[in-house]
Amino acid sequence: MAKKKKKKKNLIRFIDVTNRDGVQTSRLGLAKLQKTIVNLYLNKMGIFQSEFGFPFTDHEANYINANLELARRKVIYPMRLEGWIRAIEADVRKAVKNTPIKHINMSISTSDLMIEKKFAGKMDRAGVIKAMTKALRLAKKKGLKTIGVNAEDASRTDIDYLIEFAQAAKAEGADRIRYCDTLGYDDPFTIYDRVSALASEIKMPIELHCHNDLGMVVAVSVAGAKAAIDSGVDAYINTTINGMGERAGNADLVSCILALKYSSGFRDNPKYKIDPNTNLKMAWKLSKYASYAFGVPIPVNQVGVGANAFAHESGIHADGALKDRRNYELYDYEELGRGEPEIIDTGRNITAGEYSGIKGFRNVYNRLEVKFKNDEEATRILELVRYANVHTQKPLVRDELLFIAEYPDMAAKIFTMNPA
Repeated sequence: MAKKKKKKKNLIRFIDVTNRDGVQTSRLGLAKLQKTIVNLYLNKMGIFQSEFGFPFTDHEANYINANLELARRKVIYPMRLEGWIRAIEADVRKAVKNTPIKHINMSISTSDLMIEKKFAGKMDRAGVIKAMTKALRLAKKKGLKTIGVNAEDASRTDIDYLIEFAQAAKAEGADRIRYCDTLGYDDPFTIYDRVSALASEIKMPIELHCHNDLGMVVAVSVAGAKAAIDSGVDAYINTTINGMGERAGNADLVSCILALKYSSGFRDNPKYKIDPNTNLKMAWKLSKYASYAFGVPIPVNQVGVGANAFAHESGIHADGALKDRRNYELYDYEELGRGEPEIIDTGRNITAGEYSGIKGFRNVYNRLEVKFKNDEEATRILELVRYANVHTQKPLVRDELLFIAEYPDMAAKIFTMNPA
């Protein structure tokens, strides 16, 4: 008698968009070296995919190609590197001309409000679907391996039209539909209903891309993921580190993982499984690095990584936490990589930067236990460190310095700009 095939459980995975949406935070941004370090950390954290830039944009090409080469060398692996483009044929052509990228998400507005106000009569509902399917067809023809199709402003899009749009994308070979709550308009109840209706009809994986304009972004993202799983499809939550992003930001990566691991409706329910590769031990290091790179302090009450996330002062709370941490802590700080002693230089401190000389530079690398074969190699790395400092305009941190020493060819590519 033939054995019954075991039904595969649907998974909730994470696609981090710090290097695409997070860097669009007004008045802020990341240098290409910083974006690369973020990718390395996300990979160590077991994140499924990083939306790491704009392959149709010339100034991103060298950075994107260097990171794709790191992926080819298995330095960034197994995390996928995926680029964002508009759902137009011109962007597809430019992306494949500039880079050997294999994973993309293509985006177009779908709400009547945006069709009317953004496209200003140049496109109607049918035109939006036509533009998307033409771009998707070309991307498949050009050999793109996975393609997500984004419905911008999905939360304000007529649900019947949204289903029609998604079905057209599926028919042309899209791998996922990204439901974009572009203005943070949904609440946890509306997104659950809408994603349930969408997923039940199209039967394909759903991405949740939500914004925090009304302060509900994590709850909305998690509710959307629940709807996808309940409807029998995989869910992909879009996140950023520390919730960075346009206006009030995106869904914070660490908060989403913790919500799915420890909130009452998820923690003991085997139906809602998160990607088993997810490694929260990197949370502390990743959040601190992003804070430094963006120049935005971590709020003291930030979930999991804030200075007060495990602080107890009230007598009743302190007493309870000391007797048993579960009295007042849902999860352990050690799980997030917290608790390691931090060394702070309080005396003489030699840093490496734009105007460093060879002796100070060697002192910095000696402390990192990096030895150079000869003066020629040391001078070459010093020159790259100077370029890196020009890009970041901040003292370089340990992992940035180590990356430059270990992958000087990739660093050189990342630092090179070719103006048109």
